[in-house]
Amino acid sequence: MLKAIEAGVPVNADLLTSKKKTRSIKRDLVDRLTGALITSLMGLAFLILYFVKVNTFNTGLFLLAGALMAAVGIGLFISFYVGKKMLAKEIEAEERALETPKE
Repeated sequence: MLKAIEAGVPVNADLLTSKKKTRSIKRDLVDRLTGALITSLMGLAFLILYFVKVNTFNTGLFLLAGALMAAVGIGLFISFYVGKKMLAKEIEAEERALETPKE
């Protein structure tokens, strides 16, 4: 590229810029839902271990970890549903843009 520029050959400037892959709103919401499911299920598992009273470990850690992970999971669920409701029009616009053929 540098030699072409030095030689005076016209170079397409778009080749020099990096193209970022844009993430869709829908993909971000699905990732948030996935995180919510994982953290909620792990929190539930820790809480079950606490209530079963597994004697091999300090059970207070299970209660703390379970409560924290469940709270994060619930927060992500709320964030997913609020985002889904608030961004419904933008998601529809993205889907329509993907359906229309590019010329």
